[in-house]
Amino acid sequence: MPTVLRFGGLRVVVYPNDHRPSHVHVIGNGCEAVFELNCPFGPVTLRENYGFSRVNLARIRRELQHNVIALCGAWEGIHGIA
Repeated sequence: MPTVLRFGGLRVVVYPNDHRPSHVHVIGNGCEAVFELNCPFGPVTLRENYGFSRVNLARIRRELQHNVIALCGAWEGIHGIA
């Protein structure tokens, strides 16, 4: 599972054999959340949350949105979509 971004002690990963729509898994502090990217420009939306607080989810979503173009490019590169 390639890590495509790190921030605030968290890893943003894309699973190579994962399914559409484009999304990332945010992992850290014993928690995980899945955000859909809605490529190419967002908005980034929460799909699943396992343990993050609402405050942390908002912070994570803002960081992902700030990087959404690069994250979409990484997701497409990992899945062989040009």
